[in-house]
Amino acid sequence: MDFFEEFRYSLRMATRRTAVLDPIACCSPVRSNSLDEDQAETLAQSFAALADPIRLRLLSFVASANDEVCACDLVEPSGRSQPTVSHHMKILVDAGLVTREKRGLWVWYRAVPSRLDALRAVLG
Repeated sequence: MDFFEEFRYSLRMATRRTAVLDPIACCSPVRSNSLDEDQAETLAQSFAALADPIRLRLLSFVASANDEVCACDLVEPSGRSQPTVSHHMKILVDAGLVTREKRGLWVWYRAVPSRLDALRAVLG
């Protein structure tokens, strides 16, 4: 294994993800029971992230990609500057709708289908 292969291997091992229970998946649909304060707060954060047209477009772009999208590819379709795109993507990441992985100089984003499905189920 040469230096570069070893470096790539160590990066992959450093970015392993651990399974985390999705707090939204535990919420019952809003029409079935009253939400408690914690559930309402968790849901509000996720829905607030979706309440901006630019973030909806960015999420749509990332979710429609086959696998993942480089941050450099989000600037042109959004029509926003790179710092603005990074700000909006941070909000989507904090809401759990997108994951990010930094590789060298670039950040790669991937949608979290289970979180999107959980939000859809809560509205059901």
